[in-house]
Amino acid sequence: MELVNPGIGLIFWMTLAFGTVFFVLAKFAWPSIMRALKEREQHIEEALQAADLTREEMKKLKIDNEKLLKEAKEERDAIMNDARKIRDKMLEDAREKANEEANRIVESARERIENEKMAAVVEMKNQLAKISIDIAEMILREKMKSSQAQTEYIDKLIDEARLN
Repeated sequence: MELVNPGIGLIFWMTLAFGTVFFVLAKFAWPSIMRALKEREQHIEEALQAADLTREEMKKLKIDNEKLLKEAKEERDAIMNDARKIRDKMLEDAREKANEEANRIVESARERIENEKMAAVVEMKNQLAKISIDIAEMILREKMKSSQAQTEYIDKLIDEARLN
């Protein structure tokens, strides 16, 4: 029953021991513990602030990265559009040059055909004239075997020449 109803002496000695321990702890250990707790609290607070700053910086970096990515995509699209335009222009220029070359070749062929046709017509006219002259010469030789016929024919030609 001593534990349920402690005696006065036990309470005194327990209070004195508690007070002494409390005094020693309060004088020597408590300031060190409080300083360590304060330092730990400051360290945790600084770590939380650093984490918040890091989080904010990460958000800014993410926004910057998204912005850079968007700009890169826009630049890529612009370059692709320019490349398409250049390709289309080059194709159109090549088509135009091919058409011009084809037209030039066709025109050149037409001119050659026309020149050859004209040359053939001239050649035919020359041959026809030669044949006509040869035939006329043969006819005249046959008709003009006598000098009387030649004289009459010359007089007739002179009269016709005077009329014209």
